[in-house]
Amino acid sequence: MRGEERADLAAMVGRLARRLIAAEEPILARHEISMWAYVVLSSLREGPTRTQAALAAAINADKTRLIPVLDDLQRRGLIERTPDPADRRVRLLSLTPAGRNRQRAVQAEIRAEEEALLAGLAEDERAGFLAALKALS
Repeated sequence: MRGEERADLAAMVGRLARRLIAAEEPILARHEISMWAYVVLSSLREGPTRTQAALAAAINADKTRLIPVLDDLQRRGLIERTPDPADRRVRLLSLTPAGRNRQRAVQAEIRAEEEALLAGLAEDERAGFLAALKALS
C-alpha cells in the first residue's frame, strides 16, 4: 500500500455504517421496531440472558438506557422476563415466539439489502470482506 492514498479506516467504515443504517431504517420502521430493539432481539436469539446488565454488556449498551427498550419489548409480547429458578431475584430475558418471528423477519429483509450491496463484489472479494469483518469485530 506504499504510496497509495486512502481514507482512514474509521472514515471508510463510518461511511459504510451510515449506508447500512440508512438501508435498515425503513425496514425497522415497517416492522415497528427500533435499532436497539432489533439488537436486543438478535442477541436474545442466541438464548436467554441471565440479567439485564449481562445483556447490556453483551450488546455494548448503557443498562439504564436499555430498560425502556426492554419494557417496550415485553409490553409488546416480544420478550419475557422470568425469574431464574437458581436465584429468584434474577430475571432471565428470552424471546417469545412472536419476538423470534419478528427478529427473523427483520433479519431476512436486512440480509436481502446486504446481498444487494455485496452484489458489486466478486465472490472472492465478498468472502474476503466478510472474513475480514469477522476477524476484526
